[in-house]
Amino acid sequence: MPLWLGIAFADLNFASLQQQLIVRFGPARINLLQDWQAQLEAVKKQPESEKLKRFNDFFNRNIVFDEDLTIWNQTDYWATPLETIGRGRADCEDFSIIKYYSLLQAGVPVSKMRLIYVKARQGSSQRAHMVLAYYASPSAEPLVLDNLDPAIKPASKRPDLVPVFSFNSQGIYAGIAGNAAASTGGTSKLSRWDDLMRRARAEGFK
Repeated sequence: MPLWLGIAFADLNFASLQQQLIVRFGPARINLLQDWQAQLEAVKKQPESEKLKRFNDFFNRNIVFDEDLTIWNQTDYWATPLETIGRGRADCEDFSIIKYYSLLQAGVPVSKMRLIYVKARQGSSQRAHMVLAYYASPSAEPLVLDNLDPAIKPASKRPDLVPVFSFNSQGIYAGIAGNAAASTGGTSKLSRWDDLMRRARAEGFK
């Protein structure tokens, strides 16, 4: 396993991120970018439980939910953290992705996190949805970070969510068990995730 998958990322170059933000989206959300940087600095020595709460709350408060068709004029687009900051709007995938990258930057290992595709029950219907899950240990019940329900809850307390599959930077998993092995082939079978990671690296995320 590459070393960076198990440890915190090196510090982001926020001067470069700010310059990219201005060029692509204008200066309107410089303050949001700076607030995000301040949050990352503030949690460096905090326990993981505080990091989860801090970033779950921060993005649920400061990013407005919207659909990809309205934000990007595409039916399905996975935004990088900088793109989500730049637009100030996000759908469920974008919320999960920016929380994932923030927690990585804050020192939470990849092995403790999965992005999970779920079916979310809303009234009498279901819709495709994505959440971020955190595992305190490989055998632990995952905690769910979500934009639909702002409270971080164990998966068993979210009967409205039916998991389909999960993934992270290490691979794709058939279920959500924290001690499950990734399927063969790495992340290449999930092209949108591979493309997202490539674009994020180009922005300065490792």
